[in-house]
Amino acid sequence: QVQLVESGGGLVLAGGSLRLSCAASGRAFRTNAMGWFRQAPGKEREFVAVISWSGGSTSYADSVKGRFTISRDNVKNTVYLQMNSLKPEDTAVYYCAADRTSHAIHLAPSQYEYWGQGIQVTVSS
Repeated sequence: QVQLVESGGGLVLAGGSLRLSCAASGRAFRTNAMGWFRQAPGKEREFVAVISWSGGSTSYADSVKGRFTISRDNVKNTVYLQMNSLKPEDTAVYYCAADRTSHAIHLAPSQYEYWGQGIQVTVSS
């Protein structure tokens, strides 16, 4: 069982930065990949970034590559999403999630078992 709580969202001007944090509890955090997803109004939930259980591998959606950075601290049981050069199209509810399979890495939301409650990020132009 893994409980996830996101923080760090808010309102920012285009070109600005935000850092999202996801605090996790539960042993599975340290053996499972962690992902960030987002969902804008009227759209499906989409993949943003993922980091392997060790932190050694990462993957990003093309729309955020070069602007967002995912990282994790397995001592603090926290995963981060540093978001720079934000654009209005980044506006969405952002979710962190834990992969259902240990020592694997997936991009599809269906492969993630535990989800945070979501946090709003709004980028104004």
